[in-house]
Amino acid sequence: MTGTNGAASRRDFIKASGAVAAISSLAVPSVHAAGSDVIKVGLIGCGGRGRGAAEQSITSSSNVKLVAMGDVFADNLNSARDGLRKYSDKVEVPDDRCFVGFDAYKQVIASGVDLVILATPPGFRPTHLQAAVAAGKHVFTEKPVAVDGPGIRLVLAVAEEAKKKNLAIVAGTQRRHQQRYLEAMKQIHEGAIGDLVSARCYWNQGALWNKPRQESWTDMDWQLRNWLYFTWLSGDHIVEQHVHNLDVINWAMNGHPVRAVGMGGRQVRTSTDFGHIFDHFAIDYEYANGAHCSSYARQIEGCENNVSEYVQGTKGSFNSNGSRIDGAVKWRFRGEERNPYEQEHIDMVESIRAGKPLNELKTVAESTLTAIMGRMSTYTGKAVTWDEALNSKEVLMPAKLGFGPLAMPAVSIPGVTPLV
Repeated sequence: MTGTNGAASRRDFIKASGAVAAISSLAVPSVHAAGSDVIKVGLIGCGGRGRGAAEQSITSSSNVKLVAMGDVFADNLNSARDGLRKYSDKVEVPDDRCFVGFDAYKQVIASGVDLVILATPPGFRPTHLQAAVAAGKHVFTEKPVAVDGPGIRLVLAVAEEAKKKNLAIVAGTQRRHQQRYLEAMKQIHEGAIGDLVSARCYWNQGALWNKPRQESWTDMDWQLRNWLYFTWLSGDHIVEQHVHNLDVINWAMNGHPVRAVGMGGRQVRTSTDFGHIFDHFAIDYEYANGAHCSSYARQIEGCENNVSEYVQGTKGSFNSNGSRIDGAVKWRFRGEERNPYEQEHIDMVESIRAGKPLNELKTVAESTLTAIMGRMSTYTGKAVTWDEALNSKEVLMPAKLGFGPLAMPAVSIPGVTPLV
């Protein structure tokens, strides 16, 4: 897709060198010290995933309290706040720490919190990550962490700055905190299935929610409330959702792909009620060792569903369905594990209190760019290399954020839509 909504000023701003300089030049307040003191959490993005992440954050560890909330919409914030009131000893969010509007993230960050949860639509993630790290805050960020190459470049700069400041950044790629995956990956990396030669991954499911447009909504209202269906907000479902599976393959491969060739389209979900994204993707990813991964993502009702990953080696294979390894080594996970959505928050808090903060931002940025690369290839019909995706000049974020008119980009046409 072309950068219809791109802004030249943003392109200039988010060049990697400029991004680092912009972050480094800001004053950094003291970071929450290791120990048992209460960790004060601010929630930025109060939709269903934001509320869920906040609940998991405050209930998974002791001495963690939600103290501030922000969202572009007041009704989202109020609904999440009401739903969290049952945790009376863990939630202390008075009216003066509830913030609404496009700048709500700045107010949450400045409200005296130690840790922020970023759960807005992904298009906002690079800007919010930059602001949080500049202010010296630990971050739990939902995936994906960007929707375009320039956004990824900014996020990679932020990842380095977070390391310098000893800040924790944990991502919502919860499989990396799930015991069955951790044990399987340990065996894969120790050679249980030999050299990796191929992989497959799937996120094939039915349709998702859609909110009919109301007469009082502006274009911006409608797009934000249906953010799944606009690339500037979600990156398309290959980026927003299938990133989980691609992250597992990158994890197994110990690296990212170097080239992608994709195909897909908009076969069933053709109404403008569903924005301009595709409803199916099929990508061939090539890795540096010559291995290929076949990647499939689909959101169409009445079809066979499959959410899984498979890795083939010279001595055996890994199948996430049933969590098993077959070949020279026979293994199947039969242990106990905590809900990974909770475990990721436990691991984050423990790392902060131990003074050894986790920093997963580079890893999730690379998995996000893997998905972006696949989308770019599918939208244009061109082969796309890692460097082309990373150095892309395509900026999807609108030049200005505000409620009012906002044109919907045209549906991409492979072979016609240019690679930017």
